[in-house]
Amino acid sequence: MKEMLGEARRAHRAIGAFNITNYETAVSVIRAAEAEKEPVIVQLYMRLFDTGKARDLAPTLRAMAARASVPVALHLDHGSTVRQAEDALAWGYTSVMYDGSRSPYDENVKWTKHVAEYAHALGATCEGEIGHVAQGDETALTDVDEAVAFAKATGVDALAVSIGTAHGYYKAEPKLDIPRCAAIADALPETPLVLHGGSGTPLADVRRAIEAGIAKVNIATEFLDTFIKASLKVYGDLNGGFVPPDKLADPIIDACSAHVTRLIRFFAGRD
Repeated sequence: MKEMLGEARRAHRAIGAFNITNYETAVSVIRAAEAEKEPVIVQLYMRLFDTGKARDLAPTLRAMAARASVPVALHLDHGSTVRQAEDALAWGYTSVMYDGSRSPYDENVKWTKHVAEYAHALGATCEGEIGHVAQGDETALTDVDEAVAFAKATGVDALAVSIGTAHGYYKAEPKLDIPRCAAIADALPETPLVLHGGSGTPLADVRRAIEAGIAKVNIATEFLDTFIKASLKVYGDLNGGFVPPDKLADPIIDACSAHVTRLIRFFAGRD
């Protein structure tokens, strides 16, 4: 992930990072990336590392990534414990996020630095977060000076910043603080910035954020919502009939891949 994000940051582009939960969502992301000839990040939310699903999916994801015609990073999203990060790296994921943004600053630095050093020793990448991107609570916007100190103290390869987005769908249109994003990027010219809460964020604002230094855009809710809606339509169209499950999945994969394709193209500045 470090290499693809560094290149994207220098080119004022961004890499899409899509949360997957099963084979169908994973293959739809990789197919879209291959069609667009763009690198991509396949990521899994931290709860899947506690349930064993991330462990069981790992061999399949590693094989898919190795076979892909474009670079594919496999990423732990919002890791909340050191154990999750250690497990992810042991199972073959190539990058991890340690999210200590809810913790006091010193504690966030301590454990993010620990995870970053652990990942680097294994040739992997680490993402951290300073400030806090809302998820049903108040957002703590990232302070520029604190972001600089945090990045230097932890040695993270990518830094998630809070500039007004939120996880999940919005109840009101977000107001992104693009000048804040640009100031952080100017102060950390070698550190790719990450935008969490990409789902439902107006694409014009996403474009401005990318131009201001964002190199990774996380998409979870709207992508998984596409999977759910496509699944409901396919199952509804069956009307009590029978179709082999593998064939049943094909139109669902196609719908998800089409959604990802549009976003990858946009993040690359081609749409």
